[in-house]
Amino acid sequence: MVLASFKTQAQIMSTDNLLIFKPTLKNYSAVFEQYNFMKYIGNSAVVALGSTLGSLLLGLPAAYAIARYKLQGLALTILVARIIPAITFLIPWFILFSGLKLVDTFTALILTHMLVGLPFIIWIMIPFFESLPQEIEEAALIDGCSKFKVFLRIVLPISGPGVITSSLMSIIFSWNNFLFSIILAGEKTKTLPVAIFNFISYSEVNWGGIMAAACIITLPIILIALVAQRYVVSGLAAGALKG
Repeated sequence: MVLASFKTQAQIMSTDNLLIFKPTLKNYSAVFEQYNFMKYIGNSAVVALGSTLGSLLLGLPAAYAIARYKLQGLALTILVARIIPAITFLIPWFILFSGLKLVDTFTALILTHMLVGLPFIIWIMIPFFESLPQEIEEAALIDGCSKFKVFLRIVLPISGPGVITSSLMSIIFSWNNFLFSIILAGEKTKTLPVAIFNFISYSEVNWGGIMAAACIITLPIILIALVAQRYVVSGLAAGALKG
């Protein structure tokens, strides 16, 4: 993918000299100058960050309640919503948002992407909260803290690795989501995975442009993973063992 992004169309289609060629930056210049990918990068960032923030605001208290009060029925319901293929929600979502005149808005995209991010955050954080010693919370309650303050000032700060892990995974899922955006996004809110279609026309497929765009989409996720990999590892392993 990286090599092809620096090749011309003729070099990509040729099977000769796959590794030895004269590189060109025309594909990357076309991505930003001809197809205005900075707009699509901004759209994807708004949707990914918005859906992740909304999922955290709802998912963290829900996961804590499920962990502390053993609400297994609620946990199973959320899991079922995650297991159901996303494509089955598209027609109801489209009918609903069409009636509310929210098609081609960030509100619609953020809400639909929360369908993926919210259950994921809840199910990562449930075992994490279950692994935390309740004695710390009981001591804070004895000292006069309310349950909300215990959750906000004590539980969340020591749950940092789990929160970071679930947030990063939610951002990645939203950043790469194609299905919801192809139906609910328009020209104003088109995201990066959908914008790649700009390189496909009736007469040809601009493989160099597609490869350059794919590199641009992938690069932020790789950088995030490299910077935050130790948090991801510790966050995923935090709820694995108890006792």
